[in-house]
Amino acid sequence: MIASKHSLVRFAATIALACFALRDVSAQIVRTDHVESELVSEVAEVRAGDPFMVGLRMRMDDHWHTYWLNPGDSGLATTIEWDLPEGFRAGEIQWPTPKRIPTPPLMTYGFEGEVLLMVEITPPSTLSAGETVTIGARADWLVCEDVCIPGSGEYKLELSVAQASAGSAPSVPSNHAALFAIARARLPLPAGDEVSARFEVRGNSVHLEANLPRGVTPDAAHVYFYALDEMVIEAAQPQAVTVGDDRVVIRLARSAGTDGPLEQLRGLLVLDDRAEVAESTAGRVWQITAVPGSVGALTGETVDGATSGSLAVLLPLAFLGGLILNLMPCVFPVLGIKILGFVNQAGSERGKVTAHGLAFTAGVLASFWALAAVLAVLRAGGEELGWGFQLQSPVFVFALAVFLLVFALNLSGLFEVGLSATGVGSSLQSKSGYSGSFFTGVLATVVATPCSAPFLAPALGAAVTLPVASSFVLFTAIAAGLAAPYLVLSIFPALIKFLPRPGAWMETFKQIMAFPLYATVGFLVWVLAGQVSETGLLKVFIGLVLVAMAAWAYGRWTQNGAKGGRKVFGYVFASVAAVSGIALAAPSRPADDAVVWQTWSPETLSKLQQDGRTVYVDFTARWCATCQSNKALVFSSAEVRRRFAEDEIVALKADWTNRDAAITKALEGFGRSAVPFNLVYAPGRSEPLVLPELLTPEIVLDALDKVASRASVRRD
Repeated sequence: MIASKHSLVRFAATIALACFALRDVSAQIVRTDHVESELVSEVAEVRAGDPFMVGLRMRMDDHWHTYWLNPGDSGLATTIEWDLPEGFRAGEIQWPTPKRIPTPPLMTYGFEGEVLLMVEITPPSTLSAGETVTIGARADWLVCEDVCIPGSGEYKLELSVAQASAGSAPSVPSNHAALFAIARARLPLPAGDEVSARFEVRGNSVHLEANLPRGVTPDAAHVYFYALDEMVIEAAQPQAVTVGDDRVVIRLARSAGTDGPLEQLRGLLVLDDRAEVAESTAGRVWQITAVPGSVGALTGETVDGATSGSLAVLLPLAFLGGLILNLMPCVFPVLGIKILGFVNQAGSERGKVTAHGLAFTAGVLASFWALAAVLAVLRAGGEELGWGFQLQSPVFVFALAVFLLVFALNLSGLFEVGLSATGVGSSLQSKSGYSGSFFTGVLATVVATPCSAPFLAPALGAAVTLPVASSFVLFTAIAAGLAAPYLVLSIFPALIKFLPRPGAWMETFKQIMAFPLYATVGFLVWVLAGQVSETGLLKVFIGLVLVAMAAWAYGRWTQNGAKGGRKVFGYVFASVAAVSGIALAAPSRPADDAVVWQTWSPETLSKLQQDGRTVYVDFTARWCATCQSNKALVFSSAEVRRRFAEDEIVALKADWTNRDAAITKALEGFGRSAVPFNLVYAPGRSEPLVLPELLTPEIVLDALDKVASRASVRRD
């Protein structure tokens, strides 16, 4: 009995010591918009020279998410900046496997719920037992649902230094140790010898082949590849997967922004992405680096990893867009009249009335299927052609912005289309038989599609990025929406009396519906801002203004009974304005020798001078028209770009768009208080050559010649 009492005492003491050891080691919790975050440590104490893990623990509100290392088509990866004691070193973030978060027509990669971003910290071997060290960090992230909100947090984590122990005694765990164990289980496995991979570029696609560990035969529907590097693979495009006995082949869409050779393909090969097995990546996820090589064909079923998530969102929008088309002024007036025509043609027999409605619906469906077939034929220059039209292609984004802007201006009443087709449709109402109903359905499509509608134009824009089969499904949903009122009213003609009468409200409704399209154009211009240069973005704005002017001229001088010279002038003016705007703003691929600008700072400039580099500094601002003109004129010159590349001249941009004390001080040092202001520093010389405010390629080339001669004299 005494022995038992002593055992209980020892057991209680052990539990007490363990509870004391597992003490809370974390920074204060930071609560921001939709994110709760804290900095936590895996160990309770630090030992000199022994690496340990800390992690940024993030808990997102329901339906909100942050982003992975490669965020996909949009978003920003979470970053951590460290403020460490002297001698401490921080490693890179150890990213867990993300999940796909579709935001059609885009695909993003990130985390929902809770995530722990682990980082290994290595302390110096000179720490003294008993002292306290403070780990400081600042994290920045983007959290999104339907909208995105930047967030940040600052943390300080205090840890005591333990007495160095003989041998390899384990560190005392903190009360967060279990979180780190779970996070480690979610890390991808290194490929090692188990998985090797190669890839082959074929046109606008990349075929990735990876061997599989023995005994692993995954379901192709749950295989996915996450590229580690941005702008390599089109995230929104489906991945066609074929699985063999010992390998898997994935066909990926290559990003429109990667025209050069692809040296390697890094990413996560996920063999099972089901949510119910997401607690551990063991045997499911490998981090691979594929090298160029020949990829053979595999026999077996190929699964198009589809678009089911995208279609689930797009189909309701497409149906709603087709339905709203019936409320457009060029369509609505014939809706009730045509149903009455069904009744007049068929007498009182309900079956014949319904048959006419079905014939009309067949005409609408056939017309939209014909449009889908035309799209498929246009993409038949090879399956690869369809892969290239993506939102990461600035040309495609600009074309879509122009498309939506024109339709928005149409809805706002700047011009009208489809009026003549409405008249033709009205004349067909007198035709008898089912053929008359069928061709009225065809004409309804012709009348409706120029009018467009909110929700419909984005769906049509997405249709050209989808596989052919999915595109047909999307067009079918639009047709079903357009035909639905006709079909329902032909089945239940008594409902006609409940239709609102045509009136002025329709024009107001149409104009209100233009604003969602304007908002979409704004979003597309924001996307372009990340794809083109500042000068290119300015050209986009001017180009869209010219397109709007063309639409205004078309409506002003070619419609409302315009005749003769007025009408001809309107067509010519509208054509010139539209062509000029598109030609000016259409994004082009950057030249191979395009100048790459780095951010100016006094420290950067000083280091480059110490390294003996020739440096070109441009003090500029977005609101400075002369600055943008200089840049467009000078750096559109192939000779200037070639000279920068050959002489390895470093270009620094001091952007004064927003207040910047360092730039203001630098300008004052030269007796200046305005931009543009351009300087060229010769190697080994502290005094720069000052260029005039208005620049030409010749002025810049002459300045570079002078700088080169100064450098030569100094070397002699």
